Amino acid sequence: MTASPLLPPCVAWPAAETEATDAELSRMTELALSRGAQAIAIGRGRSPVAARAAADFTRRFQATGGSVICAVTWPESAASWLRQATRFTAVDPDLWVMAGPATGWAQMTRRLLWSTSWRPERTIAFAAIGSGHVTGLVGAHNLPGLTGATTDGGTWQVSHRILQVTRWPPLSPS
Repeated sequence: MTASPLLPPCVAWPAAETEATDAELSRMTELALSRGAQAIAIGRGRSPVAARAAADFTRRFQATGGSVICAVTWPESAASWLRQATRFTAVDPDLWVMAGPATGWAQMTRRLLWSTSWRPERTIAFAAIGSGHVTGLVGAHNLPGLTGATTDGGTWQVSHRILQVTRWPPLSPS
């Protein structure tokens, strides 16, 4: 668990985000379905990019017959993120889905770890979260099993305290 739910004030990450790609959205949907998810909770930062990614994923997931039982947004900066974390975990979804800019996601995730029953292994996230720099804001050792999609339709997962990426399409052996 993190030492404090709040990042030190000197820690910030650029807010640059990229739009979710079709391949990324397809992989996110596949990840949710492969885990047997029928009812999800979706949480996201308040950036327009995160809003579009969450909305596009929601449409795809609902088209498979799934339902969103909780939707929560969080700011990039706040006093504690406790209210958002409590709402996000108040339901018992099959799966949590997360999108958003790095700093807000990290603060929210630290609060989730500190104050709730949230579990990273029951969570999938978008490519913007799937980098060593971003997961490092929380600490990979705190995120075992957190999984997500890459922009090219691959998969990333935090395992054994490191972020591992599986490219798509897979590299062919030489």
